[in-house]
Amino acid sequence: MLNASHFPILSVSDLTRFIKQQLENRFIDVWVEGEASNLRTPGSGHLYFTLKDESAQLRAVLFRSAGRAVRFLPKEGQQVLCHGRVTVYEPRGEYQIVVDSIEPRGIGALQAAFEQLKERLQKEGLFDPSRKKPLPVLPRRIGIVTSPTGAAIRDILKVLSGPWAKLEIVINPVPVQGGGAASAIASAIDELNDRGPFDLLIVGRGGGSLEDLWAFNEEVVARAIFRSRIPVISAVGHEVDYTISDFVADLRAPTPTAAAEAVIQARRKWYDQIDFQRVRLNHGMRRGLEMARSRLNVYQRSLRDPRKAIEASLFRLDELEVRIRRGLFNTLRHQAQRLRHARESLRHRSPVERLHRLGTRTQELTKRFELQAGFYLRQKRNCLESLLTALDGLSPLAILSRGYSITRKLPEMRLIKKAQEVNPGMRVQVRLHQGELICRVEETEG
Repeated sequence: MLNASHFPILSVSDLTRFIKQQLENRFIDVWVEGEASNLRTPGSGHLYFTLKDESAQLRAVLFRSAGRAVRFLPKEGQQVLCHGRVTVYEPRGEYQIVVDSIEPRGIGALQAAFEQLKERLQKEGLFDPSRKKPLPVLPRRIGIVTSPTGAAIRDILKVLSGPWAKLEIVINPVPVQGGGAASAIASAIDELNDRGPFDLLIVGRGGGSLEDLWAFNEEVVARAIFRSRIPVISAVGHEVDYTISDFVADLRAPTPTAAAEAVIQARRKWYDQIDFQRVRLNHGMRRGLEMARSRLNVYQRSLRDPRKAIEASLFRLDELEVRIRRGLFNTLRHQAQRLRHARESLRHRSPVERLHRLGTRTQELTKRFELQAGFYLRQKRNCLESLLTALDGLSPLAILSRGYSITRKLPEMRLIKKAQEVNPGMRVQVRLHQGELICRVEETEG
């Protein structure tokens, strides 16, 4: 039997702390490959997951501070390669790897990060065609975000300095690759939006590898383009190169040169149209002048001397004046004759005597009418008085004045003619000559 007094006795904490020191000193820089599972992100923002293979599993944590620097976040069941250090979580006595770098297995980390960010931003609606702003037809002030020493700016300026351009160009120089390039590009876009007014922005650089173009695949650049109030053309790399900026921008140009061509394309078309219309206008004006000159010649040949026309009009006016005078004289003479005849006829048919006779007849008829009307009204008045006397004798009110009454059944106010129509206890209304009574039947007879 072993004697514990011969061996050093350690507490659980002491032993765990010893194991932690050994592991952390031994495994400070390790790469571990496995399948990511049980992913969870609590409110702290840290990513906890498990790395496993066919025979074992290892807990892993990616702290939020380190997660900001990684370009790729694993999905459930994805095969990944993690770099970090091994440590022990003393409260549970579990060892785990603290991850500071992670990348997928099977495809490149940059390509995986590209696809992951593209999918996420697409779900958020940053690529939605309905939110893309139309490019101005005739821009006058252009902002360019690119490297001041690269080939891209030379290509853009070469095209924009053509005879159709006549643009004001403002270059906001930025690094286009390396650490901090994405933040500088995003800040430059925001700065041009604040400085304004600009009609259009070109954001881009020349060709290169995926690593060289990566600044334009960063989320900070994509969101800066998305919130830009000024339309943005993305011109990154060559025709085969696609970046996140291309999907977010209002227009994707395959090259910086193509971006500049897109800017002046409409202007060139306008200038071509103006030249075409100028030629048509000159031709039309010359043709119009020739036709007007021909019509003027025709009018000149057909136009008579206006003095002759005036003399003919004066002769015609004198002739009409004579005819009018003659017609008026004849009309006045005829009307005077008719007036004399009418005056003689009225003298023989004077209405004064006739009016006198009619007045006398009217007075006689008036007297006769008054006599007949008085007799008729007296006769009708006597008849009416007789009828009123007879009607008063038949009036129920006159009967009531002699002591009679009218009885009605309550509440329906039905007239009672027989004692059998009511029962003891019923309420009745008795109408008198003056006023009425509300009574209750005690008993009935008959």
